[in-house]
Amino acid sequence: MKIHFKIPYYTYWGQRLLVSGNITELGNGELTKALALNYQSPEDWYAEIEVNRPEKIEFSYKYILLNEQTGKAVEEWGNDRKISIDANSLEHLFCVDVWNSAGSVDNVFLSTPFQEVLLNTDNLTEATKKASKFTHTFKVKMPLLKSNEAICLVGDCDALGNWTTHNPVILNRATDNWWTADVDLSKASNEVHYKYGIYDPEDKQFRYFESGPDRIAPIIKSKKTQVQLSDGFVNISNNSWKGAGVGLPVFSIRTKKSFGVGDFVDMKLFIDWAEKVGLKLIQVLPLNDTIGTHTDADVLPYAAISAFALNPLFLNLPAMGKLPATNELQKEYKARQAELNAADLVPFMEVINFKLHYAKELYLTQKDKFFQNKDFKKFFSDNEYWLVPYAVYCVLRDMYGTSDYRQWKEYARYDETKIAAFLSPDQAHFDDVAVNYFIQYHLHIQLSEAAAYAHEHGVVLKGDIPIGVNRNSVDTWVSPELFHMHMQAGAPPDMFAVKGQNWELPTYNWEVMERTGFDWWKKRFAQMSNYFDTFRIDHILGFFRIWQIPANQVEGIMGHLNPSTPIHINEFAEKGLWFDYNRFCKPYITDAILWDFFGEEAAWVKTNCLQIEDGWILRLKVPYQSQLAVEKMFEDGKISERIKWGLFDLISNVMFFEKEGSNGMLFYPRFGMESLRTYRDLDNYTKDRLRELYVDYFYRRQDSNWYQSGMEKLPALKRATNMLICGEDLGMMTPCVTAVMKELGILSLEVQRAPKSNKIEFFHPADAPYLSVVTPSTHDMSTIRGWWEEDRGVTQRFYNSQLGHWGEAPYFCDWWICRDIVLQHLYSPAMWSIFQMQDLLSISDDVRRTNPHEERINVPSNSKFSWRYRLHINMEDLLDKDDFNNELRNFIKQSGR
Repeated sequence: MKIHFKIPYYTYWGQRLLVSGNITELGNGELTKALALNYQSPEDWYAEIEVNRPEKIEFSYKYILLNEQTGKAVEEWGNDRKISIDANSLEHLFCVDVWNSAGSVDNVFLSTPFQEVLLNTDNLTEATKKASKFTHTFKVKMPLLKSNEAICLVGDCDALGNWTTHNPVILNRATDNWWTADVDLSKASNEVHYKYGIYDPEDKQFRYFESGPDRIAPIIKSKKTQVQLSDGFVNISNNSWKGAGVGLPVFSIRTKKSFGVGDFVDMKLFIDWAEKVGLKLIQVLPLNDTIGTHTDADVLPYAAISAFALNPLFLNLPAMGKLPATNELQKEYKARQAELNAADLVPFMEVINFKLHYAKELYLTQKDKFFQNKDFKKFFSDNEYWLVPYAVYCVLRDMYGTSDYRQWKEYARYDETKIAAFLSPDQAHFDDVAVNYFIQYHLHIQLSEAAAYAHEHGVVLKGDIPIGVNRNSVDTWVSPELFHMHMQAGAPPDMFAVKGQNWELPTYNWEVMERTGFDWWKKRFAQMSNYFDTFRIDHILGFFRIWQIPANQVEGIMGHLNPSTPIHINEFAEKGLWFDYNRFCKPYITDAILWDFFGEEAAWVKTNCLQIEDGWILRLKVPYQSQLAVEKMFEDGKISERIKWGLFDLISNVMFFEKEGSNGMLFYPRFGMESLRTYRDLDNYTKDRLRELYVDYFYRRQDSNWYQSGMEKLPALKRATNMLICGEDLGMMTPCVTAVMKELGILSLEVQRAPKSNKIEFFHPADAPYLSVVTPSTHDMSTIRGWWEEDRGVTQRFYNSQLGHWGEAPYFCDWWICRDIVLQHLYSPAMWSIFQMQDLLSISDDVRRTNPHEERINVPSNSKFSWRYRLHINMEDLLDKDDFNNELRNFIKQSGR
C-alpha cells in the first residue's frame, strides 16, 4: 500500500521539509535517511512511500524543517503522530497534517502541570456512534476544554450536517489528547469545507464554532482509500487560563516543628496555606547539595556540589526515624529544636551539622534492614549513575579536608576502577559511603511525598535549575570535559551589582555536550521531573551566550561575552584610528588616578606595585597584574583592603581585552567602557569612534549568532522533558532571546521594576505577553516594601505614573500600596502571577513583618552573606489568620486566577 504525506508550510529559499519515522521507509529516526517532501506550491509539501507488510502497519512519524545551507534541522513539537492500520484493508492512506509548533500556546497546556494537576481532563462525551464504514478520520486537540464540553464537527455535506448545528458529529476522546471522528464522505463530490465547534453533552446543545477560515477535506474517489486529517488544535481563544503562585525558599518556611530551617515535611503546611488562599503554584530555590567546605560558605543554593543530589539541610529528622531513647542525640533533639527554631535567621552550620550527625547515627542502627529495603534497591538502581560518585566524593572531601579534588592524590582524576575498589563493603570507610545513600534515599522519599501532597491539593511545584555547578563539584570531577575549567561564569554590571557578578562557576563546553546528545542535561531534567511540574531556568541568557571571566580575575567586570564576534584590529583602522595596544589593552595609570584610587597610600602603591616602562609609563608589576593574585595578597595580610580594591580598579581600567590565542588580532571591549578613566582621558574623536565599535559589538553584530547558539541547545533540552519551562530572561536582553523563547513556548519573566527596554523606567504588568510570569520582585531583589524606601525619587515617580495616585507618595509602603501592586499583577494578561511570600504578606498590617529590610533573601553583590531569611510567622498561625487569608483568596478569585 501507499502512504501519502501532505502538509502546508511556508518555507524560505534553502529550506525544505522532511518526514521522519520509526520505520525503514522513513529512515528509522535518522535525519540523514528521512524522507524528503516535494515542493508543490506555496505552503504545500507532499511525498509518498510504499509499504509492504503482511498484516498490520504501525509506526510514528514527525515533520522536520531542514536548512540545506547550514544543515540545521528543526523538529516539530510532540511525538503523537501515530499510524495503526490493517495492511490488507487499504491501498492508499493520505495523511493530511499541519505543523505543530513548539511555540503554540496550546502545547503549553499539554505539559505536565496542566495535564496532571491543573486541568480537568475527564471530559464528558456522548460521541457520535463510530462508523463501520468511513473514508475520513478527523483528529484535533483542545486541551482547555471544560468538564462539560466536547468537540464536534460541522460542514457543508450531508454527513456533516450541511452547516446545521442540531445534530453535529461528536468526536471521541482518544489517546495523546486527540479527539477523533471517523466519517464516511464517499457521497461528497467535491472537497468538503468544515469547522470544529464546542458541544455540551449534558444539555445536548451546540455552543459555538471555532474562529478562522473553513478547513478543507480533500475527496479522493478511489477504492480502498482513507484520508486522515490531523488538524492540530481547535481555533478557539487559548489565553483564558491564568494562575497565581507564591515563591519562597524551602529553608525560609517556618513551622512549630521546624528544626531552625524549613524542610521537605514543612512544605505540606505551606501547601495547605497555598490551597486555602487559591494559589496554584509554589516556586522554590534550588534544592541540591551545596556542602563543599563544611563552612557558612555552603549556604549558597546556586553553587551545588552535585546537579542531582538533594541537600541534607532539608531532611526532616523525625520522618527518617527515631534513635534509641538512650542515644544522646535523641535526648538532645527536643531542646535543640526549640532553641534553633527560635532563631530569626537560618542557623545554617548548627542545623546542618546536627542533621548529618543524627542521620549517621540513625543509619548505623538501621543499616542491616535498610539494604534489604525493596524501595531503596529500586532507588539505587534508578540513580546509581550519580549516587555512587556523589557518595564517594563526600567521603573523599572529608578524608582530605577539602572539596578541591585536585588535592585528592590518587583520586584527583575520577577513575571507575579505583572507585569500584573504594566502594567495596570490606573497606573500613564503607559506612561513610553508604550513609550518603541512606540520606539521599530519605530526601527522595520526603520530597516525593511533598510533591504528591501538592498534587492532591491542586498545587504544582516549580523548581529552579541553576546556570552552573560548583567548580569543585561531583559533576566536574566525573566529567571535566563538559566544562571550561579555566573560565568562570558571571554577569556584567547591572542594577544589582555595579562591578558585575562572578559566580565562580566553570562555564559549559557546549560543543562536547552537544556531541553527547546533551546527555548530562537530559538526566538533570529527568531527575527534576521526579519532584517538579515546572521549572525556572536560571539566567537563560547563558544558553545563548555567557558572561565569561578568566580564572585569574575576581570581579565580573573583567569578563566578556562568549560566544561572540570580537572586534578585528582592522576595524579600528576602518574607523580612522591607530590601534595603540598599550593604551587600549593595558591598565591606564597616572598620578592623578593613583591619588583618586589610593589617597595617602598612593606613594606606597607606586613604589611597591608599579614599575616604569618606556621611560615614563606606569605599569603594574607582574605579581599585581591579576585580581586573583591581589586577592591572595590581601588574604595573606600583605596589603590593606583599600589597596586591594584600588588595585582591582587599576587592573580593570582597560578598554579592550585581547582574545586568547588571536595573536593580537581580535579584541573584546570592556563593558561600561565610557565610565572608565582611561576612556575619559581620550580626545573626543577617538571616544566617538570607540563608542561606535562598542555599541556595534554589544547591541548589533551578535544577534544572529546568538539566535543560532540558543537554537542549538534549547530545542533539544525542551524535548527532553514535558515540564513547563520558564526562563529567567533578565539582564542584557537582545531580540534573539525573546524570539527563541517565543518560538519554543518558553515563558518569559517580567519584573515591574526591571524593564527589558532602557526606554522606560518601569514595566507595567498590563503589558505582559500571555506566555510570561509577572512579578513585583525576585529573590535577588528587595521586597516591595524594602524597595519603596531605597530611592525617594524612584518611588515618587512609580506612585504617580504606575499606581496612578496624585500627590506625594507616602514615605513608608503602607499596606494599601502593596495591595495595589499585588492587584496590578493579578489582573495582568500574563499566564502566571507569582509573588514572593513577603510581598503577599505585606498587604496586611496584621501579618506583615515589622521591619521590611529583614525580608530580603539575597544581595547579589554580597551573596556569601545572604540566603538565611526565615518567615517571621509559623505556618500554623498563618493558616489561622482568617481575615487575611479570605481577603487574599477573594483578590485572587476575583482576578480570574
